Amino acid sequence: MFARIDFATVAPGAVRAMYGLEKYLGESSIEAPLRVLVKLRASQINGCAYCVDMHTKDARAAGETEQRLYGLVAWREAPYYSERERAALEWTDALTLVADNHVPDELYKRTRQQFNEQELADLTLAVAQINAWNRIAISTRVEPGSYQPPAHK
Repeated sequence: MFARIDFATVAPGAVRAMYGLEKYLGESSIEAPLRVLVKLRASQINGCAYCVDMHTKDARAAGETEQRLYGLVAWREAPYYSERERAALEWTDALTLVADNHVPDELYKRTRQQFNEQELADLTLAVAQINAWNRIAISTRVEPGSYQPPAHK
């Protein structure tokens, strides 16, 4: 594989806008550990090697357990996710695969039991954002492996 387009060079305004949304999400109502799980799950579904590498490293650096990281690919069968996490992961799966299911009303109702309107709006933006990043990284062939997470407190 070879790298294609360097988005930061070719479309710096777009990249700044994407980072602007990342900043908003970092201050949003969705807790950081859950945001990382959502990013990793969507990246798994989309097959984005760079993002899977990045978000696995971020999750480990933030203290996520190996068991939960390994189990994420089969989260429905794994017993170690909270009801809130399960709702977020199901929402992530549905939005990432939106063409397959168009996010059924029953799923919305289940998700709203765990998330208020603001939280659901923020969760939806987080899923949309990682799906956009996945599409950029996959289409431009960003090479996985070099990412190092920032130091966590």
